[in-house]
Amino acid sequence: MSKRVVVIASGETERRSLRRLLTGLAAEGVIVEDIRILPRHRAINAIVAAKIVRSVWFERAEDERPHKFVVLMDTDRLLPQDAIAPLRDALPSRLRDIDAAIQFAYAQQHLEAWYFADSNGLRTYLGRDLGNVDPSQPDEILNPKHHLKLLLGPRPYTSLVSRDIAATLDPAAIAQRSPSFRRFLAAVRNGGATEFE
Repeated sequence: MSKRVVVIASGETERRSLRRLLTGLAAEGVIVEDIRILPRHRAINAIVAAKIVRSVWFERAEDERPHKFVVLMDTDRLLPQDAIAPLRDALPSRLRDIDAAIQFAYAQQHLEAWYFADSNGLRTYLGRDLGNVDPSQPDEILNPKHHLKLLLGPRPYTSLVSRDIAATLDPAAIAQRSPSFRRFLAAVRNGGATEFE
């Protein structure tokens, strides 16, 4: 039996890119049915996340509801536990009547750090060297989004560009080098406790 999963993320870049990075999970029986984002680039908090979960839950017939929701946060230079703790502490009590698992994951520092983990794929997309970043430790890049924008040169970084980059990358290569991406995949696949380093 397949598992139906809905991911909640912060913006259009994540919505378009995560679809590409998660496509291989269908072969494992994990169906990422939707990636919901917050309106007007609002920050993810317990109130807004609960509204999204309720919206998804009650708009579907009972036998079509997700088995799981995964809330994906950017750490934005916070410690992962500090970024996730407010949601993990407040969201379950707001969703007591929702019979689905709620998992939490994070991209450290931003989703763009995951792109640097597949240095070969990113280099192929950009057609150039990646500069002074260490692709063996993508989660340690302090401002991966800014670095990616610099590498793109005059071309603007948009959600469509992010989608196209993600389409050229190998999620298995990303998972080998990025602990935060591995944890995100684990949350989508089968849940379990969110671990912090």
